[in-house]
Amino acid sequence: MDNLVERFLRYVSFDTQSNEASQQCPSTQGQRLLAKQIESELLELDLSDVHLDDNGYLSARLPSNVTFDVPAIGFIAHMDTAPDASGKDVKPQIIDNYQGGEIRLGKSGEVLTPAQYPDLEKLHGQSLITTDGTTLLGADNKAGIAEIITAIAYLKANPQIKHGEICIGFTPDEEIGRGANLFDVEAFGAQFAYTIDGGPVGELEYENFNAASAKVTCHGVNVHPGTAKDKMVNAANIAAQFQLMMPSEETPECTEGYEGFYHLNSVTGAVAKAELSYIIRDFDRERLEARKAFMQQQVEKLNQLIPKGHVEINITDSYYNMREMVEPHPHIIELAKQAMLDCDIEPNIKPIRGGTDGARLSFKGLPCPNIFTGGYNFHGIHEFASIDGMKQAVDVIVRIAENAATNAQ
Repeated sequence: MDNLVERFLRYVSFDTQSNEASQQCPSTQGQRLLAKQIESELLELDLSDVHLDDNGYLSARLPSNVTFDVPAIGFIAHMDTAPDASGKDVKPQIIDNYQGGEIRLGKSGEVLTPAQYPDLEKLHGQSLITTDGTTLLGADNKAGIAEIITAIAYLKANPQIKHGEICIGFTPDEEIGRGANLFDVEAFGAQFAYTIDGGPVGELEYENFNAASAKVTCHGVNVHPGTAKDKMVNAANIAAQFQLMMPSEETPECTEGYEGFYHLNSVTGAVAKAELSYIIRDFDRERLEARKAFMQQQVEKLNQLIPKGHVEINITDSYYNMREMVEPHPHIIELAKQAMLDCDIEPNIKPIRGGTDGARLSFKGLPCPNIFTGGYNFHGIHEFASIDGMKQAVDVIVRIAENAATNAQ
């Protein structure tokens, strides 16, 4: 545990934001630099089969220390941070023994308040790591990386803890939906795995959104505004009209639990051409298809309403709900639940209102639920992590490995 925080702070010093516009893998050079740093640490730990491939995927193994058969277990985290907020020059601050009230984030003028973030009320007495209010922190998912490596180091240092083979993997570009694209499940070698990519302590997730993305392109006609009468068709106005045709109550800020949504993620353009980028989410596959059909219908309706100009839509599926791939293997969930209970943690089984590498890996033949990291408020400048929660994540990883060996005897 001594090196957990040190590792985490070292990892967040790397700017690893992924970039959807890049076609390279990894999409940004910072991810490759972090991968090389982690590779050197895995080699120092004398792990087996340490391998960093040309696409930035990093893997290694801790061999079994028992003579009987134990299923090989994987632990996975991603190296990139979200494009939603800057990940450059992260300046973490540690709040020891938090006793409530607001937390000022450096000199930025930003604050964390229990009124806005009620989770803080549950963290009195814990030590927290926050941002300085100018960048995200990177607990999503560098906390997971630090926790996995710390757990592996602990198992190596304590050979009296029996365990089977443990496979670890660190992926690039998860935040832009590509983390599982080039992941070699067969070479990884695990029978099942866990992503360590969740939030508050106790989270255990094995169902997630079905996901698609949609790009609505509005084509107009640009003419000098002084002579535009009956000639100009303003694509930006068409784009605004399309957004007004979408259900205002079915957005991320108006939904929770198992409710799906349409999310206008970005808008670009001008008079001649404008583009709207959406993400579409629903836990039920049929409802996702209905949402996609609805958007297509709105495009057709708008094309009938505008005598000039044209609107088109391109919809692409991103990932599906891992539940159908994990539920046939209930022992995977039970193993994680029991590990948490053994560590005096109450499991909080809930759906992921998002996705992880585990969703797509489950459909590639590697059942892969998600476990907490102890992080909060991901993807923004108010992100923070509980050091106590991070230590509990390490305990759970170790306990999963130990219990798997015990169950196999």
